[in-house]
Amino acid sequence: MTSKRSTPVRDAAGPPFETAELRKSLTSFLNQQAADVHSSSERRLGNFKFGVYAFYDYDGEPIYVGQTNEKLSTRIRRHLTNQRTDAVAMKVLDPFEVREIEVWPLPQHQQKDKSNGEAKAELDWLESAVFQSLLKKSRFKAVLNEKKPPSVRNAKFSKPPSWRGNIVSSEVFALRSHPDTRIARRAETLSLLAKVISERQVQQGLRNTLLTQSKRLEWLAQTRLDALKTQSETADDGDA
Repeated sequence: MTSKRSTPVRDAAGPPFETAELRKSLTSFLNQQAADVHSSSERRLGNFKFGVYAFYDYDGEPIYVGQTNEKLSTRIRRHLTNQRTDAVAMKVLDPFEVREIEVWPLPQHQQKDKSNGEAKAELDWLESAVFQSLLKKSRFKAVLNEKKPPSVRNAKFSKPPSWRGNIVSSEVFALRSHPDTRIARRAETLSLLAKVISERQVQQGLRNTLLTQSKRLEWLAQTRLDALKTQSETADDGDA
């Protein structure tokens, strides 16, 4: 008698599996304890008020950089779980593509108002420093930000320690990581972004994002094709 393989039971009343997994992994990352050197204590990473964050895709490629003065957890969740940011609404950023997050908190400004000039100056400097650093690490020398942070130079500031973590579970990785799945998703995002541009009067920055996304799609498609060619050549050699 053949036994039937059991499958996980999903809660039909709750969010879809991938959404639930993202929220769980994101919460785990944001809830980790981080040292607050300015108060000699620890606090949850996501509870730091001022900071800069970066998103990375499944190839470790930096794809977006931003800053916040309202708590890291609030801003990052807004990007990845409820689509209430311009970057998501304008099809600049596809949350599906984000596998890792890196954050640079500024604990020294924790008790200051978000309009505080000193805190804002360091936050702007840090966003510019992170952005320029990640541009150099990108194989495309570009990220998907529509607006580049202005270059800010200030010798009295230095980059604080960062925390980087994976927010994609192994189950979700298995569902999303196949290159053909990612090519299809990226092509769809590119098409939607082009549609936004065609229907609105947009700034040059959004067109730069379209070009960057095109390069990212071409690279992924070429990488996939090269892998299949290598696989085919290997199989032919084995049959010889």
